[in-house]
Amino acid sequence: MLGKIKSIIKLVKSVDFEQIDKISKKVDLAEVMQAVSKMDEKQLQMAMKMLTGNKKKKDPPPINADFYAVEDRLSVEDRALQLRVRAFLEAEVKPIVNNYWLHDDFPFEIIPKLAELNVCGYVYKGYGCAGGSSLMDGIIASEFGRIDPSIATFLGVQSGLAMGSIYMCGSDVQKEEWLPKMQQLKVIGAFGLTEPEVGSATAGGLTTTCKRTDRGWVLNGQKKWIGNSTFSDITIIWARDVDDNQVKGFIVRKENPGFSVEKIKGKMALRIVQNGLITMTDCVVPESDRLPNAQSFKDTAKVLQMTRAGVAWMAVGCARGAYENALAYTLEREQFGKPIASFQLIQNHLVEMLSNLTAMQTLVFRLSELQDDGKLKDEHASLAKVFCTLRTRDIVSRAREVMGGNGILLEYNVARFLADAEAIYSYEGTKEINSLIVGRSITGHSAFV
Repeated sequence: MLGKIKSIIKLVKSVDFEQIDKISKKVDLAEVMQAVSKMDEKQLQMAMKMLTGNKKKKDPPPINADFYAVEDRLSVEDRALQLRVRAFLEAEVKPIVNNYWLHDDFPFEIIPKLAELNVCGYVYKGYGCAGGSSLMDGIIASEFGRIDPSIATFLGVQSGLAMGSIYMCGSDVQKEEWLPKMQQLKVIGAFGLTEPEVGSATAGGLTTTCKRTDRGWVLNGQKKWIGNSTFSDITIIWARDVDDNQVKGFIVRKENPGFSVEKIKGKMALRIVQNGLITMTDCVVPESDRLPNAQSFKDTAKVLQMTRAGVAWMAVGCARGAYENALAYTLEREQFGKPIASFQLIQNHLVEMLSNLTAMQTLVFRLSELQDDGKLKDEHASLAKVFCTLRTRDIVSRAREVMGGNGILLEYNVARFLADAEAIYSYEGTKEINSLIVGRSITGHSAFV
């Protein structure tokens, strides 16, 4: 009790003389001290609480975006890899991405560091690749998306689309020549399927053509929105054979005559990704650079099925990054004398965000289990792509909303996610196209034109 009395005396003594003079005109200080000396322990505690105003702030709970603990199902080794990837991205990528995003440029200095991380081509067996699970490949894509969807897209193009085309459709000689160097990021790849005037009709309406001649295969046409293409060493080009009308794939080297790339400027999303408009004018490609196991669009679709699952994971990462940044902001930002996280409307937004994020996480986790079990179908990947990218748009929008005007400033790390979510929503098949793939599966009727 003596300690409590001393605390109150110390508190009173801390008041300056001018304040004491004012208080003494309203309160008999001697009478106050006599009353304090008669208090028991409980009364003294209540008095101290009243005098100090209970100003000690309660520490908020740690930010946990894995609300249903799906990551607890990872093995110890996989969890360690996830945390190693996260630490790399936090240290090497997060500090620089806002500046590169603002200036529409790519941070080439991270490529050697990314190679040392050794996650490129993670699911492939051999050729220096880890031969890991699709689940962990998805986790890695999510971790990249959590920090920056542009860098995640760069890795997705290199590791998934470009390497995947060679791994799934190339010859043994082509695999040995390209995959080890691509895994170490010593050779950068791109994937040329989308065209300026075709959009979603690539399955049956490619305007880029190929024809076999005495000189080799001659390619003519254009490809648009091709990520990495402004600096890639090779580009996988898909073209329609004028003789049999089937889609074929080619490894086109940047030095090939008749092959040129123009950077696409003025983007509002994924600004770090260097997208190009490719023009091929009588571009000659030798037979040795044709992918022998790409004989129709069905072979192209196999690559897209694999990478579409990765895009769903990337969307989860984008949504998670926006949610975590928004939650941290609401815990620190004060209005009317308290954190805005304590307000009902803000909490409602946060719970809506977490609900969508949790649903997305559990969906893609199961999606990758199907992939690892060899049961993945086009409609599975398409449903995940539709749902995750749609819900991501909602999450990033709410993240911006709870941050008010600061939500549109790059320094608060949500504006990028808000813009980049729009690109993720559209690439690797629009919502409408992927919806029709799922619709065909559940009804047995194709609604494609």
